[in-house]
Amino acid sequence: MLLHESLAVTTESLDLADTAVVASEPLRARAKPRLIAGVDEAGRGPLAGPVSVAAVILNPRRRIDGLDDSKKLSEARREALYPLILERALAWRIEFVEVEEIDRINIFQATMTGMRRAVIGLAPVADLVRVDGNHLPQGLPCRGEALIGGDATEPAIMAASILAKVARDRMMRSLHERYPQYGFDQHKGYSTAAHLAALSAHGPCPHHRRSFAPVRTAYENLSLF
Repeated sequence: MLLHESLAVTTESLDLADTAVVASEPLRARAKPRLIAGVDEAGRGPLAGPVSVAAVILNPRRRIDGLDDSKKLSEARREALYPLILERALAWRIEFVEVEEIDRINIFQATMTGMRRAVIGLAPVADLVRVDGNHLPQGLPCRGEALIGGDATEPAIMAASILAKVARDRMMRSLHERYPQYGFDQHKGYSTAAHLAALSAHGPCPHHRRSFAPVRTAYENLSLF
């Protein structure tokens, strides 16, 4: 999928210097702070569009006021915080897992895959990963913790939730320009009454998730005519 220029956050555009944190001398009493990466996603439930995953390592020397769970923030506040996080974070990464992969491996595995890719793409490398929820992706490059409600307690997860949400919302607004009949700019692909009505009237587009029951039903109905 071609991303809007402002959403060019794929692997190629987000690669940072290929560096790692390496201990060059024995640990002393005053060890440096751990690099904690917060990870969160947006878009597991919608019928259309990718799932978006972000990983963020905050810089303790560059405070960002107003961080919170993205669901508790207004769209305007999320949009205001988004560039501050990109500017002030020590490292950040956004990954989209597209519809084709979601349909092939299921939404849970797609989310775990996106989380792993986002963490692996961070530079410098995190010492600890904290994921919002109760599952950790396999294959992380460091120790990880799953925190239920972590987007309300861990600032790095809050920052990740904002990046994931804003990036995905921008993506869905971009898709709206190509498929205005579905109203993606309003419901962002979720199964609202308006979206279900549009799905019934127009059938699915290439960005609908065929593995989700309402979309599968819409495809089956199309085949009857």
